[in-house]
Order: sequence, then C-alpha cells, then structure tokens
Amino acid sequence: MQPSPRHPKKPVRPSALQAESLQQTRREHASEIAEDYVEAIADLALAQGEARVVDLARRLGVTHVTVNRTLARLQRDGYVTARPYRAIFLTAQGHALADTCQRRHATVVSFLRSLGIAEKAAEIDAEGIEHHVSTETLAAFERHLRRATRR
Repeated sequence: MQPSPRHPKKPVRPSALQAESLQQTRREHASEIAEDYVEAIADLALAQGEARVVDLARRLGVTHVTVNRTLARLQRDGYVTARPYRAIFLTAQGHALADTCQRRHATVVSFLRSLGIAEKAAEIDAEGIEHHVSTETLAAFERHLRRATRR
C-alpha cells in the first residue's frame, strides 16, 4: 500500500525497542492476572469463608485447568496457599496485593462515576484501567475525588 494522507507511512520501530515494549506488556499481563486472582480470592473468602477452584473458574470465566495453572504460579510467587481439592487462601503478601488492587479499583470506579459514567460501565471499564493506571494518574484521580467531595 502506498502512503497517502489517509494512510501515512509509519516509521519502523527498531527491533530492540519493539522487543522491550512487548516484554513489558507480557510482564504487565502476568501481573494483571495475579491481581485479578488475588482480588477474586479475597472477595470469595469474604463472601463464602473460602475460595475454591470451581468458584474462581466461574468468577473469572476460565476453566479449572487455567485456575490450577495460575494458582501454581501464585503459590510459587508467595501470594496463595493451596492444596489439591482444598480451599485457597491468601498469604500476607497476597492480602497486601488484594488490598492494593481493591483500593485502586474503588478509586478508578469512583473517578469514572464522578464523570457521570453509569455504575455498570464504570465497573466494567475499571477492570481494564485499574491494571494499567500509573501511580501519577491514580494520584490525580484521588485529588479530583477529594476536590469533588468538598464541593
């Protein structure tokens, strides 16, 4: 395709830069999955007293095989304790991560709601935004919310 005003020719990124960018994206994706799991485990433990593989699979919309693979990684990384056919529990490190994720999620939802976004849309959008929002942006959201509540 020839470059045109509608489709300008994009500069080719250097391979090393592209590889670094893709590696960063994969690391963030792995972190996002861990955050989703510890949040779900914390929610289930609060609601039901425990989290089980079948409950996590249902809540996260994945198979029990996927849950078991991810739990193995979370155990290795020190976020959960689990044994086959038993409940799953967060470690102190897992609780700390879940608390951070839940606060970040609540901040993003509140910020979106302050902009007039409907509750359901704010909840859905927050699921994606919360994992990628920078510390600086999250602080700006919090400042905005503090100013909005003083009015």
